Amino acid sequence: MRFLLIIPTVFILVTTVFVLMRATGDPITAALGGRLTPDQLAERIHAAGYDRPILVQYWDYLSGVFTGDLGTTLSDSRPVTEVLTTYGAATLELSLYAVLVATVLGVPFGMLSGYFRDRVPDAVLRVLAILAYATPVFFAGLLLKLVFSVWLGWFPVAGRVSTAGEIEMRKAGADSGFMVIDALQTGDPAVLLDVLSHAVLPAMALGLLTAGIFLRLVRTNMIGTLGTDYVTAARSRGVRERRLVTGHAWRPALIPVITVAGMQIAMLLVGAVLTETTFEWRGLGFQLAQYLQARDFVAVQGIVVVMAVVVAVTNFLVDMIAVLVDPRVRY
Repeated sequence: MRFLLIIPTVFILVTTVFVLMRATGDPITAALGGRLTPDQLAERIHAAGYDRPILVQYWDYLSGVFTGDLGTTLSDSRPVTEVLTTYGAATLELSLYAVLVATVLGVPFGMLSGYFRDRVPDAVLRVLAILAYATPVFFAGLLLKLVFSVWLGWFPVAGRVSTAGEIEMRKAGADSGFMVIDALQTGDPAVLLDVLSHAVLPAMALGLLTAGIFLRLVRTNMIGTLGTDYVTAARSRGVRERRLVTGHAWRPALIPVITVAGMQIAMLLVGAVLTETTFEWRGLGFQLAQYLQARDFVAVQGIVVVMAVVVAVTNFLVDMIAVLVDPRVRY
């Protein structure tokens, strides 16, 4: 039943995007208004069908969305679906890296902070968590680049792979869109290391925001779980503190984290726009920024709709995972 709620959710999101895009006028005028004569502009508008009644345009747009046709970009005349398939893998890869960073940093440190409640480790970790989720993604990215790329020279400044690595992957015929998979297909550890080194700073910039939120959530719920009757009973039986944390308290403390993780997907996709632009990571976020500058509303509309669908589906999957982790959770 909950899965069926995705349909009206997506419908509302698609309608909202359509209305907002049309609120500024037709896409042709927005993109090419200053570069064409009035007659040429009118001809282009008529050819694209933007002079028809708005309800007719809306019906055609919905028909296209539900048949997989999101239109053609105005700036480079590419099907929006082609843009999504070409650059979507890069954004998905970056988001997975960011989730990995958030989980690896946020969950263990949140457990540690909860265990050492109101002591020095807890105070330090709480301050770091506040800094992590209060720092804008673009500023964190610029700071990481300045320190680890410019000053220390440990990681590349931008891009997903070096020119030499890209050449090696092309020779191997690797073209999945996922750089790690393509690097593995070359069989050269140096290429894999090259790809991973390019991913470190963007993943850190995007993942630190969510890591700070995870840390605070895990800490709060760990404190609550450690005070429950069954943990107190286990402690009275002589169960070691480490066993209490890792064996009894951690799973209940993760339920809110799993739930919030679904909501964080939207933040990751929004942050991906800034992160990809900062590090020239050519994914959907980077392309979305380019299309916004070009005022290509058709491309923007298509990318935003797909991102909205991804968020809706991901939230549903996260809810199902929460049920598996704790059977007491019901929807």
